[in-house]
Amino acid sequence: MSETKPKRLALIASQGTLDWAYPPFILASTAAAMDMEVGIFFTFYGLTLLQKDLSAKVAPQTNPAMPMKMPFGPQGFQNISWPIPNVIAGNVPGFETMATSLMKKTFANKGVASIEELRDICVEMGVKLIGCQMTMDVFGFTKDQFIDGVDLGGAATFLEFAADSDISLFV
Repeated sequence: MSETKPKRLALIASQGTLDWAYPPFILASTAAAMDMEVGIFFTFYGLTLLQKDLSAKVAPQTNPAMPMKMPFGPQGFQNISWPIPNVIAGNVPGFETMATSLMKKTFANKGVASIEELRDICVEMGVKLIGCQMTMDVFGFTKDQFIDGVDLGGAATFLEFAADSDISLFV
């Protein structure tokens, strides 16, 4: 009887904002729960998602399609989609912090795990987390800034993993 190898998912995470942090961790934790072998290559701003001190924020000025709904108040108030002009999103001091707080509150209200919780699940489930060594060098990061369980490597390290993958995604 021949053994079948598990399916394999390879992801590249290059963004470090709160909204871009969810896709790689959700996909990775779900695939691992489905008994897939999973590896995520964190490069450029995505590398910040592996830092012990995770401070991912929402950048509403870079995503004008982002709906702004309030996570508090009466249901009718919560259902209003607040169109926020870029001039406000990009120029009002503290708007990014407020938008980040509102998004985190909305996720919590809907029972969505935090990025830290999803990342911990990935670590517990054996997801291979590969931090880009070149990005570390460029940005001046050191290994002690990252959570335990991060492997360091370059594109060749990731491509070695991805070459045998059934699914490869850039998220």
